[in-house]
Amino acid sequence: MSSLEDETNFAARAPQTPVEDARALFQGDTGQLGLDARRVFCKLLSGPSIDAQRHGELWPALLANEEALRTRLCELFLELVVDRDAGIAFARQADTGELDAPRLLRTEPLTFLDSVLLLHLRQQLAEADARGDRAVVEEGDLVEALSIYERNLSTDRAGFTRRVGAAIVKMKKNHVLDGLRGSEDRYAVTPALKLLFSAEDVQALTRVYRELRNADAGDYEEQAG
Repeated sequence: MSSLEDETNFAARAPQTPVEDARALFQGDTGQLGLDARRVFCKLLSGPSIDAQRHGELWPALLANEEALRTRLCELFLELVVDRDAGIAFARQADTGELDAPRLLRTEPLTFLDSVLLLHLRQQLAEADARGDRAVVEEGDLVEALSIYERNLSTDRAGFTRRVGAAIVKMKKNHVLDGLRGSEDRYAVTPALKLLFSAEDVQALTRVYRELRNADAGDYEEQAG
């Protein structure tokens, strides 16, 4: 046997060292997304949204990897919603019809007051958009705007104010409202509400709450909560 044949046979018998994927970020990594895209993916899953202003380092990576991220989310029965003009993106449960699909995203029940607050904020966002302004609200104005429902929910002004305060805290927790620097009671309304509530939704909900305004909302609150 020639020396060339000996070397060939030895190479065939020698243990093969695994070839490291250039995209691997850690030992055993088989992922296909790059580092920045993975960070975007994690933020979409943890929620509630990615904002081009608040998440300036993630927004370009989201746009550059939009289709790959959309595919990964679909594998989890989720849908990617992106509004490039508003600079907002988030993941939501896909409409799977009768398919018994698992739900990964947590949901939080809304009280009657949470719902009417969301509607009011969506209306404020629409009015600000029409003016070409950023939607900014003050806590005192929110209490006053929702006071038309006070008699439905509470006969005590202090109790009603606490309920509105709790609803505002929930909106802040879910980044529907973001506090403004240097102010304790002024908030910016997230443009994501435009994607959650269309103009048609607002009109329909307005009619419903107009009827509820003059009805006993106590039973509704138990159902919504």
